[in-house]
Amino acid sequence: MSRLDHPLHFDGTGRTAITGEDDHVRDMIFQVLFTNPGERVNRPDFGCGLGQMVFMPNSGALATASQFLVQGSLQRWLADVIQVEKVEVKAEEERLIVDVVYVRLDSGQRLQERFDVPAGR
Repeated sequence: MSRLDHPLHFDGTGRTAITGEDDHVRDMIFQVLFTNPGERVNRPDFGCGLGQMVFMPNSGALATASQFLVQGSLQRWLADVIQVEKVEVKAEEERLIVDVVYVRLDSGQRLQERFDVPAGR
């Protein structure tokens, strides 16, 4: 099944771009990670605001707090789509590296995605 790609854009034929199921799930995870709470009018508590974390002093404590924040947000908002197995957040210089290991509930497929959060995101 094809889904609308995120961010919304047009493909080479001038139609709304679509994507496969794996990329769609990755897009949903991206939206949870990088949407700031309060950003969506109809769901003001949606998202975890990971992009704001890069403006805090980078440390192991920040990485640990971010790890719990990310895992809780993914479980809350995508529990009907994925089962989160592992979230690892590493602080490296001016960026956060987020690794998410999850199982798609519809296919049972185990996947790992990496999200790089640079300063100024």
